[in-house]
Amino acid sequence: MGSKNKLRRFRENETFSNVFQPTRDELVNETYRLKGQWNKTVFKNNNPLVLELGCGKGEYSVALAKKYPNKNFIGIDIKGARFWRGAKTATEEQLPNVAFLRTQIELIDHAFANEEVDEIWITFPDPQIKYKRTKHRMTNATFLKRYKAILKPDGVVNLKTDSEFMHGYTLGLLHGAGHEVLYANHNVYKQEGSPEEVTSIQTFYESQYLEQNKPITYIRFKIK
Repeated sequence: MGSKNKLRRFRENETFSNVFQPTRDELVNETYRLKGQWNKTVFKNNNPLVLELGCGKGEYSVALAKKYPNKNFIGIDIKGARFWRGAKTATEEQLPNVAFLRTQIELIDHAFANEEVDEIWITFPDPQIKYKRTKHRMTNATFLKRYKAILKPDGVVNLKTDSEFMHGYTLGLLHGAGHEVLYANHNVYKQEGSPEEVTSIQTFYESQYLEQNKPITYIRFKIK
């Protein structure tokens, strides 16, 4: 994407009422104004709050918002030029139950209060295969601790990935630490009984993976 295009998207993001872009300082050194207030201030209801971490273009967040009008969705990514697409679609289609937050995932517990979130989706994260990159892996023990803090006691996490490595790594970690695996499937499109919200929504990259016959894996779990 050209720099002109990026700048145009950044400028347009600033005009969208469904996009929130706090500075790092606002999150880390102050109490962020929306922390603990997302439903009350942004969505103006008490519906379940669902996050998509590393939302990319925001396709999954938008599709889930259409599918579940009685839930509130927030797509989170540090790359605003990417989620511009989802924010624009949600604005054009007047979807009141989806918003986008531009921040790093490691600051998630500064953006949301304890037990504020009902559910988390992690869709097609970078598996960070090299050993020295493990600290960036979105299902490592440090990240799980952050998720647990903001999730309600019965909150769940969904991981959908084309990486068999990420699937195996996460399952091993969950079992080893005594977390509760509710559902695990290493090829959701080939097995009957896969959850409908997992197979009925596909991102652009996911449809490409499927064309290449790459298996899509899925885990649903609770952090103990």
